[in-house]
Amino acid sequence: MKKLLLIVVLFSIGYTGFAQEKTEKSRKIPSVTIKNFHRQPFRTDSISNNGNPIILSFWATWCVNCVKELNKIAALYEDWQEETGVKLIAVSIDDARYSSRVVPFVNGRAWEYEILLDENWDLKRAMNVGDDIPYTFLIDGKGNIVYMHKSFVDGDEYLYYDLIRKIKAGEDISKTK
Repeated sequence: MKKLLLIVVLFSIGYTGFAQEKTEKSRKIPSVTIKNFHRQPFRTDSISNNGNPIILSFWATWCVNCVKELNKIAALYEDWQEETGVKLIAVSIDDARYSSRVVPFVNGRAWEYEILLDENWDLKRAMNVGDDIPYTFLIDGKGNIVYMHKSFVDGDEYLYYDLIRKIKAGEDISKTK
């Protein structure tokens, strides 16, 4: 009887792990309406990149590490695009009081990214993004979220690049930590 119980428990644990892994692999960007850089409505279910990888980075103008991440990537972005076709979408979570600062803030930098405004945190909540930003997602060419990363330290940009190259090559990066 104990052996049967042990087998049932082990099977349940294994099955649950498989189900969670499968769910994570097929997770998509939720469909909500936020604003584009020109403050027009933008449906997030329209995010695509012609079968190429996407970086989706949640950031704010007041977040030092967010700006650092986007600046570091900006220095490498043109080469990344040339090699992998990657597109970076930077989603500002500056609330309505501060969102008017986003456009001049971005215009003062050499960021060639698509900028979206999530003033009410609709996308942030839908994607379970906490307060530890930047919060960065890598999305494969089929629109599946395949990697998530909180915060930023120097060198993370090279990790992203390595993972983007693997995504572009069709490799499974779901086991990457």
